[in-house]
Amino acid sequence: MCESSVYIIEKDRERLVLENVELVEAHDGQLTLVDLFGEKKEIKGRVKSLSLVDHKILVEPLA
Repeated sequence: MCESSVYIIEKDRERLVLENVELVEAHDGQLTLVDLFGEKKEIKGRVKSLSLVDHKILVEPLA
């Protein structure tokens, strides 16, 4: 499986936003996340780091 978990950084901590993410689309400071089951979430932020080995995407919120 190649899905990842998306975390947003809040107060120097990582908060899980969505698991089993298979699609991330960026547009105008917003990220659209879609998981394996078709659940969709939109968050304001930008990708800070992406670890393919750990299946982990860190998002930095935009103010």
